[in-house]
Amino acid sequence: MYQQMIFVNLATDDLDASKKFFTELGYTINPQFSDDTTASIPLSDTIVTMLHTREKYAVFTKKEIVDSKRSSEVLLALSAESREKVDEMVEKAVAAGGSVTGETQDHGFMYGRAFEDLDGHTWEVVWMDPAAVQG
Repeated sequence: MYQQMIFVNLATDDLDASKKFFTELGYTINPQFSDDTTASIPLSDTIVTMLHTREKYAVFTKKEIVDSKRSSEVLLALSAESREKVDEMVEKAVAAGGSVTGETQDHGFMYGRAFEDLDGHTWEVVWMDPAAVQG
């Protein structure tokens, strides 16, 4: 069966700082699809974040590029294998220069926290009890 992929394209003010931020979260840069204007960061086998300088991002759209530190453009949510992995990811993000945003959501069967990256993009990290997902 075909595995559809998603490529999340985001504008960044400082590509080198953003690359460092994501590598400190444990991700790698795919050099095959990266250059001095873009960093390709696989988050999983089917999810890739493409970080672009503002100039490069502008090539793909005629719309105004939002200042993600002041306006919300998208909320990105990533699954985690456990509650501990949720906390670990957020702690890594803060240590790398990001900031915690919002309140911790703890519903017993579901646990989530969120952080902002260096450009203000919001990343939610969520764990859900597999038994609750099955019904």
